[in-house]
Amino acid sequence: MTHATAPVLDDDDPASGYVSAKLRGDWIGGGQRGVFAAEAFEAGELVAVWGGKIMHQSQLGRLGSWLNRSVQIEDELYLVSNVEGPSDWINHSCDPNTWLSGQIALVASRKIYPGEQICYDYATTDGSNYDEFDCQCGAVTCRHHVSGDDWRRAELQDRYRGHFSPYLERRIEAINPRRML
Repeated sequence: MTHATAPVLDDDDPASGYVSAKLRGDWIGGGQRGVFAAEAFEAGELVAVWGGKIMHQSQLGRLGSWLNRSVQIEDELYLVSNVEGPSDWINHSCDPNTWLSGQIALVASRKIYPGEQICYDYATTDGSNYDEFDCQCGAVTCRHHVSGDDWRRAELQDRYRGHFSPYLERRIEAINPRRML
């Protein structure tokens, strides 16, 4: 098994992102990687910050396998990692233990215990259908399919209020001004 060393900061590329030294990367099966807590995190504690190059939606088609190392940050803009690292291995869950703080930082949404896989709900960042998939997270709240329209779901708007990407917060406010109160 391969383990990633954290924190990961490429000194030659300061835009590569950051992950807490309390994390470790590991294989989770099926050729996929994940990130796990090596030590406990308290609610609100910084877990990771994505970095990379900003690309327009029209450029996504040329990314190939790098598409899964991107996160939507505005209506037509995506942050794409410059180098592969643990911040790219943070997977989706319908019952996540992190959520957004601002546009590119993930913080613990509750206490995270050693050994837990770090995950967030892609509904809080994805507002387009560039990365739809059938979910197998196994959570009681699993939606079974993740799409770029999940941010529209009232129960998710209530659950993640204040923790959507700012561009999605603006969309939610525009379609339902009372929802964000």
